[in-house]
Amino acid sequence: MSIIVRAHELALHSKRGPVYGPVNLVADRGLTVLHGPAGSGRTCLLLTLAGRMKPSSGTAEVLGYELPRRARPVQRATAIAGFQGIDTLEESVTVGAAIRERAAWISPWWAIVRRTDDAELRRVLTPVFGEVPLPSTDTVIWDLDEVQTVLLRIALAMMSEPEMLFFDQIEQLQSPAARRALWQRLDAITRAGTAVVASAAAPDTAIWNELGIAPLAFDLTITAPEVPAAADPDALDLILEHA
Repeated sequence: MSIIVRAHELALHSKRGPVYGPVNLVADRGLTVLHGPAGSGRTCLLLTLAGRMKPSSGTAEVLGYELPRRARPVQRATAIAGFQGIDTLEESVTVGAAIRERAAWISPWWAIVRRTDDAELRRVLTPVFGEVPLPSTDTVIWDLDEVQTVLLRIALAMMSEPEMLFFDQIEQLQSPAARRALWQRLDAITRAGTAVVASAAAPDTAIWNELGIAPLAFDLTITAPEVPAAADPDALDLILEHA
């Protein structure tokens, strides 16, 4: 087993009270699921492990880098998707435009980023979408179904070729069929070599059994604050915007 995430007594507090922790966590290169209800600090914990947010106390190591001291290498080696307000898509643009914008964001400043053609769309989307139907380059994002929309967000994140992907709130897909498709694709991403850490309100045990997957699951309610606090934007120090 290759350990890539370690956390010891990791915690975050804001002016309004505790947000998460203390959390003790060890995860390998497979599919890891952090589960707990709203208020358990799942989103902030994922952002902390991804090097985008500073904890208040405790220690963490991701991909061999100590956090938050070595946050920059962690940011470069990881990607985030599914985070409300961070990687949310502009629904009025086309899929091709979203791909081109992401390519421009991660390319050197001097690179020429050309318009997305069908070949580029397949290159970016197929590894993430699998058997889910691909949209066309001129499909407007609001015309995508919920599974396609989420997979597009993941595909855009994966364009940076990260070692790890952090995905927030599996339950944003409410139907079991949609969550089944998402779990299947996240499992495929891990089998292709990219570790995945996801958050969910609760384990999807029935779906996991149906798919024959066994994520490493951690219950955050064990360490959840007795009186959970909403994130205080003045106290939570986001190290880097989405990358």
